[in-house]
Amino acid sequence: MPDQAVPDFELPATGGKQFRLSAAKGKPVVLYFYPKDSTPGCTTEAQQFRDLYAEFQALGCEIFGISRDGLKSHENFKTKQSLPFELLSDSQETACTLFCVIKMKNMYGKQVRGIERSTFAIDGQGMLRREWRGVKIAGHAQEVLDFIKTLK
Repeated sequence: MPDQAVPDFELPATGGKQFRLSAAKGKPVVLYFYPKDSTPGCTTEAQQFRDLYAEFQALGCEIFGISRDGLKSHENFKTKQSLPFELLSDSQETACTLFCVIKMKNMYGKQVRGIERSTFAIDGQGMLRREWRGVKIAGHAQEVLDFIKTLK
C-alpha cells in the first residue's frame, strides 16, 4: 500500500553481505520479487534491470532482487547473468510475508505456493511510493526507472 513506511527487515545477500533496509535510508530502493533463479522469465527480468542499472545508479537508486532461492543459487545466477546488484535470499519468507507476495499459483495443473512477480519502489525516507503486482516482464524495468525519476 503506497505512502506507508516500510518496516525494517534484514536478509542475507550475495557477495557475503547482509542487507538491511534501514541501511539504505537516504536513497531510493527498488525491491523486485521473482519466483526462481535461472528460469526464463526471471532471467529476462534480471537482464532488463541489469541493462538499466547505470541509469538507476545515476538517480542514486539501489536495486535488489529477492526470491526464496538460497545464496548458492543466487551467486550462480548473479555470475551467469553478470548482475551488478545483489540478490537477497528469503528462504524464511520474511520479506515475502511483509510485502504479501506469496500466492497460490497453478503450475502444470497443480496448486503451488509461490512468489507473485512484484516490484516495490521505496523512497529515501523509507516510504513505499509505488507497487507493481502480477508484473508482466516486457518493459517493466523501464517503467520502474521512469517512476524513480519522478521521486526527485
